[in-house]
Amino acid sequence: MLQRIQTIWMLLAVLGAVFLFITGKDVDIFGAFPVIDVASVVLVLLGAFSLFSFKNRKRQLMLNTICIIINALLIGILAYWLQNLSGGMNFPEKGIEPIFPSIAIICLLIANIFIRKDERLVKSVDRLR
Repeated sequence: MLQRIQTIWMLLAVLGAVFLFITGKDVDIFGAFPVIDVASVVLVLLGAFSLFSFKNRKRQLMLNTICIIINALLIGILAYWLQNLSGGMNFPEKGIEPIFPSIAIICLLIANIFIRKDERLVKSVDRLR
């Protein structure tokens, strides 16, 4: 059911990955390989798959946990990039890229809380039958 509250939180996490894809164009970490772009696309695909697998709550929890791990790795990579980035007026938005994975992690953790709450509710209703 797409009208659950965790759907909104997962959608916000997917939007965080989309915004990271948009703002992460100037990130150059490992040469010509676009790490941020690939990770953002993977996060969007995993988030969309998790969003539409609402009938299997265990799969949703697993996919959200994988997305949390990828976002944590992205925060580390972006922090490394920020440490090696020279300052100045060339990058006025310096430092905005790690905000999007951080927001996505928070949203996914809240979504996992609501998914577990739904799982407990379903198990309690099954117990009453």
